[in-house]
Amino acid sequence: MSNNKQLKEAKAILKNVRVSPIKLNLVASSIRGLSCQDALNELRFSKKAIALDVMKTLMSAIANAQNNHNMDVDKLYVASSYVGKAVVMKRFHARAKGRGVRILKPFSHLFISVSEQGEV
Repeated sequence: MSNNKQLKEAKAILKNVRVSPIKLNLVASSIRGLSCQDALNELRFSKKAIALDVMKTLMSAIANAQNNHNMDVDKLYVASSYVGKAVVMKRFHARAKGRGVRILKPFSHLFISVSEQGEV
């Protein structure tokens, strides 16, 4: 029981990024559970445009773990990465015969937490 209380976790949050939560969740779920080095490699060679922002957020979480919690960078892994829904901008697009259609521009939040792997 005492080992669970000593587990340290560092996190980083990216708020109000202009991408759909579904698209962002594709990238966030691809790094979940990986070691941080593997996750950075996965994001570096990803074809998704949002992978750069996810990589910056992961690097921020790693820096928080190193500087604020004195964790070993080599033992870090992505403990959790999840996406939250933010505001949705509603826009109007003019169409033929006086009609108009609604354009939805969603925003998302990204939460990444890293933790040290327990020594077994």
